[in-house]
This record gives sequence, C-alpha cells and structure tokens, in this order.
Amino acid sequence: MSTVEDFRALHLERAPGDPLILPGPWDAAGARACVAAGFPALATPSAGVSAALGYDDGSTPADEMFAAVARIARAVDVPVSADIEDGYGLAPDELVDRLLEAGAVGCNLEDSRDGVLTDPHEQAAYLAEIRTAAGDRLFLNARVDVFLHGDGDLGHAVERAALYVAVGADCVYPILAPADALPVLRAGIRGPLNALGSLDGTGPSPAELGKLGATRITFGPGLWQRADRAVREILRELVP
Repeated sequence: MSTVEDFRALHLERAPGDPLILPGPWDAAGARACVAAGFPALATPSAGVSAALGYDDGSTPADEMFAAVARIARAVDVPVSADIEDGYGLAPDELVDRLLEAGAVGCNLEDSRDGVLTDPHEQAAYLAEIRTAAGDRLFLNARVDVFLHGDGDLGHAVERAALYVAVGADCVYPILAPADALPVLRAGIRGPLNALGSLDGTGPSPAELGKLGATRITFGPGLWQRADRAVREILRELVP
C-alpha cells in the first residue's frame, strides 16, 4: 500500500532534468492506465474530474469530488494526490479527514477564489491549520495563482511561496509561470517546485522544465483535453 512517505520520497534529491512527472487521470480506468505505463504516483486534475462528472471546472460539489478521488485511489497501488481546488470552504479538520478517508496522500490547494487572489497571510494561516490537523499524513502542494489571477510579478510569487513554505507546505505550484521565470522562482523558493507541463508540444518538455528548476510536473486538465480531442476525432469518423 502506498504511503505519504513514499510520495515525499519521490520529490527528494531529484537530478536536474529528471523531475517527478505526475499525469492527471480523472477516473479509475485512466488511473490504472497511468500506473501500467510506469508512473510512480498520480495527481488528479479538478477540471478533468469535473468534466467526467458533468460539471464545469470549479462547480463540482465537494462530495462528488472526494468520491471521485476515492475511486481513483482505490483502483491503484501508487500514491494519489488530489486537486481539491480552494478547499470547498471546509474547516481544516474536516478537509484533512475527507482526504484521508478518500485514500489521498496529498492535495493541491489554490490561493484564489472565484478568480480573485486570496490574502496571502490568510491563505498561509489556512495552510498552517491544515498542516496542524494533518501532521505528516498529507503532502501539501500550495498553488500560487499570481500568474493566473494576479499581476504576474515574480517577487509577489516568491513572497507568497515563502509564506506557504514557512507554515508547512511541502511544495509550491506557481501555476502558469513562464518557463524563463523558473530559475528565478527556484532560487527564491525552498523545497520542491511544481511546474505546469504541456501535452500539445507547444511548451518545454518535462526534462527541460526540470533543468530550469522544476522538481515535479503536473498537467492540469491537459491529459483529459487531449483524450477528449481524440474521442471527438474518432466520433467524427463515425458520422455518416
């Protein structure tokens, strides 16, 4: 059975150009396919899970999201980290309990709500409460939304990241940070750094992102989007 210790170990002492690659399955079948392909851990994407459940990204009820994560975690024997968006307004104790009940060893938490950045000190306090409730039982990936919903200022991204690491975040994720910003972020941030990878060939490869400073690579809804395009192409071939 996979553990949070196994997941943490995958982030440690990674060589430049060899980041941890975490594909984003949205259901149990996709999770098993990822494991069969050789991936040692998985990270669910909220957008992909939402689409599979028939919701727009950001509108999936918490109960359905946790149930989907549980189905994925139950189907595989590797660590699963869950994208739980902004935490659904749940109290830290309840959030931790629900993640553990679902079988997740980690989570991704956004620092924005409804497209607006949260106050970084308030977000840090929330993360600190989650860390206290979880102890060492969960790997916390703190998303930094400065490049998604903020001014894109590198200094602001590093400041937010530093606050989150100081209260116990295991990893920080400045989503949509430009590739050429990664060396600056790497220099200013302690601990693992998550970068957003591309699956359409338009951006740097995972190895290139690793050489720029990324510890691990996730793809957001990229895997689901590519699969959706493939299915639509197959269906077009069936149209009389």
